[in-house]
Amino acid sequence: MWEYNDKVKDHFMNPRNVGEMQDANAVGETGSISCGDALKLFLKINDNGVIEQASFMTFGCASAVASSSALTEIVKGMTLEEAEKLTNDDIANYLGGLPKEKMHCSVMGQDALRRAIKSYKGIEILEKPGNMVCECFGVTDLEIIEAVKQNNLKSAEDVTFYVKAGGGCGKCVEKIEEIVQSVLAEA
Repeated sequence: MWEYNDKVKDHFMNPRNVGEMQDANAVGETGSISCGDALKLFLKINDNGVIEQASFMTFGCASAVASSSALTEIVKGMTLEEAEKLTNDDIANYLGGLPKEKMHCSVMGQDALRRAIKSYKGIEILEKPGNMVCECFGVTDLEIIEAVKQNNLKSAEDVTFYVKAGGGCGKCVEKIEEIVQSVLAEA
């Protein structure tokens, strides 16, 4: 079982900004209920590009709820430019850390935020670029490469903790390990 710190527990037991925002002008969705975690993020952005309000609906574990709650608190008052620079580590650090097995929850928050900002800017999100590696969780090679580079991941197990790839049937674990080793060899 994972040990959660008091701040994670607080954001799980008393999540902030829960629920659908009716007047949101930016919405970002990520994950899949069938995979175990899903997040829908709502933002209200003013004419100056400042996030005035944020709320969320999530399906997932304590870390998913806490990360989503923390994300909404972090982004309020940020400009779009500042919010675009927010990383999953920023979300995890705000919470005082997450177990490595639960880092995918903060990654989900970062992804939903990027999607919401793109929707606000009118940028259409097309099919995921890259080649599908993990069918169970819909993760591509490019997503794995980005996660390895951004988070200094060293193994397929690390990738699973961050993007869930390899956490289902396991058929893709060997391919994930090849991708990780290829990225590490380039560094």
